[in-house]
Amino acid sequence: MKKILLCAAGLFSCVTFTFAQHTDRSKFIKDSLDFYINRSLTNWRIPGAAVCIVKDGKIVLMKAYGIKELGLPAQVDVNTLFMIGSNTKAFTATALAMLQNDKKLSLDDRVTKYLPQFKLADKPAGEMTVIRDLLCHRLGFQTFQGDFTFYNTNLSRSDVMQRLGTIKAKYPFRTKWGYTNAAFLTAGEIIPVVTGKPWETYIKENIFAPLGMNNTLALSADIPKSLNRTVPHTLINGRLSPIPYCQIDGLAPAGGISSSINDMSKWVLALLNDGKVGARQVIPAAAIKATREAQDIMGRVSHPDGSTNYELYALGWMIQDYAGHHLVMHDGGVNGYLSSVTLVPEEHLGIIVLTNTDQNNFFEALRWEIMDAYFKKTYRDYSETYLAAFKNDASIEQAADKKLRDSVALNPKPALSPSSYTGKYENTLYGSLTITQGENNDLEIRFEHHPKMFTHLQPLGGNRFYATFSDPTLGKAVFPFMVQNGTVKGIRIKVADFVEMDPYDFTKVP
Repeated sequence: MKKILLCAAGLFSCVTFTFAQHTDRSKFIKDSLDFYINRSLTNWRIPGAAVCIVKDGKIVLMKAYGIKELGLPAQVDVNTLFMIGSNTKAFTATALAMLQNDKKLSLDDRVTKYLPQFKLADKPAGEMTVIRDLLCHRLGFQTFQGDFTFYNTNLSRSDVMQRLGTIKAKYPFRTKWGYTNAAFLTAGEIIPVVTGKPWETYIKENIFAPLGMNNTLALSADIPKSLNRTVPHTLINGRLSPIPYCQIDGLAPAGGISSSINDMSKWVLALLNDGKVGARQVIPAAAIKATREAQDIMGRVSHPDGSTNYELYALGWMIQDYAGHHLVMHDGGVNGYLSSVTLVPEEHLGIIVLTNTDQNNFFEALRWEIMDAYFKKTYRDYSETYLAAFKNDASIEQAADKKLRDSVALNPKPALSPSSYTGKYENTLYGSLTITQGENNDLEIRFEHHPKMFTHLQPLGGNRFYATFSDPTLGKAVFPFMVQNGTVKGIRIKVADFVEMDPYDFTKVP
């Protein structure tokens, strides 16, 4: 699936042996990291990336790699924008902690104090929810619950909050951690109530501008207008392809920011210096401390070196212990982008990785490789280990998909006439979709709140159809129609698990 340059792989086997002998693992950073990154970008088929390491208040490495868009010559530079996805969350949590420091609010204030319209399906839970609950994912929702409705749609922020209040949470309130993007959106909407300024304006004026993050954008709608920007990429049927930017300003406080490696270095340097830029206190130290206090247990995590530990969630940050070191970290992913930000506060170490494809684990592997070098651990070549697992998973998915496509190629007839499946369908959370007849026995779905997206349905026999989304990040699936006594009653929609894990049942409108 991924192309490997044999000369690079052969050369690296020599490098591997050499590093295994080094007692001073920090030489990896100086002597071989650049080669390691370039080799990994080739093997992972990553068009462009940017990497920064800061240590003891100084930039050890800041470098851009590759191209902005596949097939075009424009090179990534240190000021080129990438979408950072959920690494936005730390900015939102920090902003609210700053307002707490200014005594404009308390993170333990009830959400309804500022947003009286806020509700949860569990009414007492909604009344008890405090700002801190929103920022640490402990409302009781399953991870990504509701995100197909909220993510990359035309819903406004108020629409998202209103719909969040209608979802029956998977678990009782505050009993289990579950990653909830709409909760961070809700937290961000408290900022304009307190300050009189929209989330994006407050973030720009109080974090971006004071830190000198002059190229950073708060809204996804703005990155296509930038002259110096990467283009998002994903794999479509095994081929790396540019894709449209996702539009997630309805969830902007959860994932809307675009930034460069140069600007992100300023953010990380300040966070590792207790909020100071030189002698100037930009972010109160108390606010930074508040965001790093663990709030909930995510579960046990396996580290790439084989060790295990608990992973905790603070406010916009994940907390781990690794090799005797305390880590503050977060990943970010949106259509066509993956990123990571890692802080090791006691070591004054920060690592930032930005990539413009959503089909890689290099962004994770590199941070562990760099930490191992600083922690003087044995060199393990995490990128190649992750890549082997990635290829294996991809081959399994491709084999399963081929079986479905082979079934489609046999031209099985659906159980009912194509017109029996057409019409309007409704889901209480999402809204409506419309199914029309295409060529032969194929069908097409158009979704009310995804106006630029459609789904092509091809018969698999019976009342089952092979579904291909025009947005490749939503995956491929089998959609069954619910039929009673020869009459179509509904359809079950399933998107990729990393968008939302549970299916949606739509009922046909008579």
